[in-house]
Amino acid sequence: MRLKDDLVLRHIGEDYIIVEPGQDQIDLSKVYTLNETAAWLWEQLKGKDFSLEEVVAALLDQYEVDQETAEQDAAALLALFREQKLLA
Repeated sequence: MRLKDDLVLRHIGEDYIIVEPGQDQIDLSKVYTLNETAAWLWEQLKGKDFSLEEVVAALLDQYEVDQETAEQDAAALLALFREQKLLA
């Protein structure tokens, strides 16, 4: 799987948002917010093909979290990305 190439992560204040810079007009229904961990993962995955297992491995390398938690969190995040049509 892969993140859509036309999406951009922005850090505004304490928030991380994903926007589609090609929009002629701002459509606030198409702005997505991420927590710090999800934003970090977005940056790690941008422009690359990746699997669920690679996302889990990235979480395990970066954070003090057990395997089960990393698997659950990665699956939930990727399901959200899929649901919001953020994957290519």
